[in-house]
Amino acid sequence: MQTRRLEVSHALQRRATLESLRRPQPTLSAPPACDADPILVRSALHHGDPAGQPCPVCEGGRLLVLHYIFGDQLGQYSGRIKSPAELDEMEHQFGEFTVRVVEVCPDCRWNHMIRTFVLGDGRKRRRPRREPTVEDIYG
Repeated sequence: MQTRRLEVSHALQRRATLESLRRPQPTLSAPPACDADPILVRSALHHGDPAGQPCPVCEGGRLLVLHYIFGDQLGQYSGRIKSPAELDEMEHQFGEFTVRVVEVCPDCRWNHMIRTFVLGDGRKRRRPRREPTVEDIYG
């Protein structure tokens, strides 16, 4: 990804969350960090890429990574999951969009945003025309 810029790592926040999980908690404390939404877990199982490392909570080997894209120039495609290969293609088709990288463990439901960055060639473009989706056609 040649146009990657404004990268923010959330490693310190991740480390703090993991440390708080390892400390003994009072009975009525904040909700646990392993609270991934079922839709997020399903998305990770079907569209996630292997992280190449074990889960930091349960030590399981199924830690997956998702790349969500957001941006005004994406139109109806904002908020979707894309693979790294698709991101390489998109960075020259759109002026600017944000990528949020999330790690998810389907076994213990751990999830955390690990980094965000901006892609795109920087040229201002209009939104793509709205194309009918399956929901539009079949209700």
